[in-house]
Amino acid sequence: MSSQQSQPPQAPGQPAADPAPANQPSAAQQTLNGAVTQKQIGKYTVTVDRSKCISAASCVAIAPKVFELDEENLARVISQDGNDDDTKLLAAQSCPTAAITVVNNETGEQVWPPQ
Repeated sequence: MSSQQSQPPQAPGQPAADPAPANQPSAAQQTLNGAVTQKQIGKYTVTVDRSKCISAASCVAIAPKVFELDEENLARVISQDGNDDDTKLLAAQSCPTAAITVVNNETGEQVWPPQ
């Protein structure tokens, strides 16, 4: 028996219905209107304040395994095990609007931007 039995039969000549997208963001990754996106990454927690993001994409250029621009052309964190910690910090420091905050997970200290 096919694992497709739970789906309604397709009409002749019609393509099969696509299953739900596998790349749906988790509830923790979903954001609303300028909300903050955050994920723990290595020794740092990296936070993107989307209301400050101007789509410069310097973070994406420096740490493409950690940051991407979404469909709204705003930065978001995409990986917990992307680039090394120094590269992540450099990417945050490259943001022209300081939209990316970096906090040391061990100490709780905000590493970037300086307070």
